[in-house]
Amino acid sequence: MQKYEKLEKIGEGTYGTVFKAKNRETHEIVALKRVRLDDDDEGVPSSALREICLLKELKHKNIVRLHDVLHSDKKLTLVFEFCDQDLKKYFDSCNGDLDPEIVKSFMYQLLKGLAFCHSRNVLHRDLKPQNLLINRNGELKLADFGLARAFGIPVRCYSAEPYPMYPATTSLVNVVPKLSSTGRDLLQNLLKCNPVQRISAEEALQHPYFADFCPP
Repeated sequence: MQKYEKLEKIGEGTYGTVFKAKNRETHEIVALKRVRLDDDDEGVPSSALREICLLKELKHKNIVRLHDVLHSDKKLTLVFEFCDQDLKKYFDSCNGDLDPEIVKSFMYQLLKGLAFCHSRNVLHRDLKPQNLLINRNGELKLADFGLARAFGIPVRCYSAEPYPMYPATTSLVNVVPKLSSTGRDLLQNLLKCNPVQRISAEEALQHPYFADFCPP
């Protein structure tokens, strides 16, 4: 750990704390995820092991890069590339006034990252704004693979919720009134409950919503 200088705490995860840090040799800014290893634990948490194993295999510009893993008797530290903020913080900073072209860019990058995961037989299973990171160049990256699973392992098509969820029919025009008609059509196809009818990430990238989009 002498290689890195901690600069500030930037988050608290399921199984550890995340710090912004600097490589003392290269001066590169990185993110350190410090994993708690309690005395009564049976080694490293399974979620941490899962994330390490998957990220060593998943190399893509829209997936956060794992640089290194540092291990000692009491601590496990994952060294990641640094991103300035997550998608939730970005949304909050915009106060609801989102540029449609930026929304399209983020959506395209999210689907690219997901399509790559699926092509490698990996399900993320925890997609939410806090797990989508944005760097200063506007690049979106999937992060936190602690709940991810490989296709080869039996996976249920549903997950339990802490509170009952009551289905109801809602018009997407009312939910996202500023979204274009092609955008609403894509969203409708992504939200189909039946996975057989639901559009895949790779298919979504070919949707007319992205017809006028030029990837960076």
